[in-house]
Amino acid sequence: MVRKAFALGYGAVAYLAFVATLLYTIGFLAGVGVPKGIDDGATGPAWRALLVDAALLTLFAVQHSVMARPWFKRWWTRFVPPAVERSTYVLAATATVALLLWQWQPLPGTLWSVGPAWARGVLWAAYALGWVVLVVSTFAVGHFDLFGLRQVLDRARDRRYTEPGFREPLLYRLVRHPLMVGFLIAFWAAPDLSVGRLVFAVAGTGYIMVGVRLEEHDLRAQLGEPYEHYLRRVPRFVPRLTR
Repeated sequence: MVRKAFALGYGAVAYLAFVATLLYTIGFLAGVGVPKGIDDGATGPAWRALLVDAALLTLFAVQHSVMARPWFKRWWTRFVPPAVERSTYVLAATATVALLLWQWQPLPGTLWSVGPAWARGVLWAAYALGWVVLVVSTFAVGHFDLFGLRQVLDRARDRRYTEPGFREPLLYRLVRHPLMVGFLIAFWAAPDLSVGRLVFAVAGTGYIMVGVRLEEHDLRAQLGEPYEHYLRRVPRFVPRLTR
């Protein structure tokens, strides 16, 4: 009972930490409602800021990619109970994002600043839409599985956890990675684009392009022909205008 309660509490803490960090990230990129936005803080030499930011982004990319690989999960669950493996991944990813937000160094200079109020409104609406698409996509494929809550709940109830089967819900019938499409929209929908925001957007986009290929490689091996058929039918990021 103690182990079950610990696993459940651990999973809940990991999930709440993720939610808090996600909300802070939304405010961080928008520069609204948080103590420190992406362009806030004392500016130093541009080379030093770029070096620090690149190191923070690389740390996140390595953690996020390596811990998601099947070989790492097989090795990791020799030491960590399978019920909390996903929660541990979520907590580690949240920690790297929190570190990035905390230590991010602003880069001076503005590349564009949209003037007309209507155009700024359109970009802010697109920014909000990106995050909505992201969140809706997680619920479409199993939000509580994705963030480790169902695993610890099944452990607490003495139920055997099974991975969700392959499905094509909602946005996943239009594109293979709607969650990542949400990120891409949020990264680039900026009424004011600073050099720092550009670095963040370019690095985030590059990571997504590499990450989805690694994910698709793993899913091919895991799901076989049904996923191969899905790859042939559904585009990666941009919906087809005709079937």
